Order: sequence, then structure tokens, then C-alpha cells
Amino acid sequence: MNTNKKLTIAGWILSGLLALMLIGASASAKLTAWEGKSEMFAKMGWSEDVMFWIGIVEVTVTVLFLIPRTSFIGAILLAAYLGGATATHVRMEEPFFIPIIVGIVAWIALGLRNPAVFRLAFAPPSILNSAAPVERSEA
Repeated sequence: MNTNKKLTIAGWILSGLLALMLIGASASAKLTAWEGKSEMFAKMGWSEDVMFWIGIVEVTVTVLFLIPRTSFIGAILLAAYLGGATATHVRMEEPFFIPIIVGIVAWIALGLRNPAVFRLAFAPPSILNSAAPVERSEA
């Protein structure tokens, strides 16, 4: 097995583990009923209804992240979602590093699945700007 295939497999494994955590643990807590849910969400400043919709958003962006054709926009939306989670933890004066780490791991997983992501992120500016300019015609 060549190195590229191993990296791709590693990226999919990492993506799958992230999806299990995001959908299986995090979103499911927002979408199901359990004792103490109202109190916990109220402490965060969110109602159960709002948290339900936040759970739907979490599942949606995670699924978009897993679909190869939509994975890049899914990663962008996942980073935005995790930014909101980070802000909530900061506002509550709780440790806020977990959503940041999850976001970094998501981008690493996507870069392993699709090396073009790493090239886009880490290519020198001269390479990215070397494309011929597009001429626009006045219509």
C-alpha cells in the first residue's frame, strides 16, 4: 500500500471518529431527552428548543464534512459551528480548548483525505498567485 493511500485511510478514520463524537455524543445530547438537560442548557444561556436546532445544525455540518463533494464547505461550516461552541465556553468561564482542538483535527483529517487542502493552506503565496489573470469582458 502506498503512502498516499495510507494517508487517505488515516484521514477517513479520523473523520469517522470525529463524526462519531459530534453526532453520537454531542448532537445526540441536544436531540434527546435526559434528566437535567433543561438546567444545563439554561446555565449556558440556551433553551431546549434552541439547543435542538443547534443539534440539527451540528449533524448537518458533520454530514457535509463527510461527503467528499461537500467536505470543504462542511469543514468551513464545522469550524464556524465550533467557534460558537468556543464562545459559549469562554462566556461561561469554562475550559474552551476542546472545540478548538476538534476544529484543528477536522482540518487535518480533511487534508489527509484530500491533499489539495494542505496545498491550498500551506503553499507559498507565489504559487497561489502565479495563475494567469482572468480577463473580464464588459457585457
